[in-house]
Amino acid sequence: MHFIPEELDNYVVAHSEDEPELLQKLSRETFQKILQPRMLSGHYQGRVLSMISKIVHPKNILEIGTYTGYSALCLAEGMQSDGELHTIDINEELVDFQRKYFDKSPYGKQIIQYLGNALEIIPKLNKTFDLIFIDADKDNYPAYFKIIIDKLNVGGIILSDNVLWSGKVIETLKTDDTSTKALLEYNTLLKEDKRVETVVLPIRDGLTISRKK
Repeated sequence: MHFIPEELDNYVVAHSEDEPELLQKLSRETFQKILQPRMLSGHYQGRVLSMISKIVHPKNILEIGTYTGYSALCLAEGMQSDGELHTIDINEELVDFQRKYFDKSPYGKQIIQYLGNALEIIPKLNKTFDLIFIDADKDNYPAYFKIIIDKLNVGGIILSDNVLWSGKVIETLKTDDTSTKALLEYNTLLKEDKRVETVVLPIRDGLTISRKK
């Protein structure tokens, strides 16, 4: 989804950092072999994630929703040399695909994969995080926030993807649209919760940056 004219959007991408070669290959293979390749962060958003991570320079990163590993590799670019990235996904079929690209990167030994329900896995993680990226099932966004906020260090950042949901957040809510309903609740939660300060960026499908006070 483009929030600015496509020609101007193309100009923005062309004048941003180039997509690393490994991520080009990952993207290509995702589109060739994996269902729903639209879920991929992609070149421009990936460079945004990389830049934010480099600014934060986190020791520990938590990612909810790995998909094929593109966003994890982007976030890992800013990770401290002795840091760890913990990434959770529920799709068993993607584990080997993710690991193949993780191991081709400089960060393979620092990326720890988890398979299963993030709501069950996160409470068992005996770590706190400087950067958390949420890009999983939208229905659980409010629940994810509630279990990660105490694991986020003060000054830490939550990045939340798809918060504009193809514009559905400003359309009349359909009674059976649980994902949009959850995102509306989540966006309000980020705005009103006094523990965080939040800015919504109209990048691709909407990316929120929330900082813990």
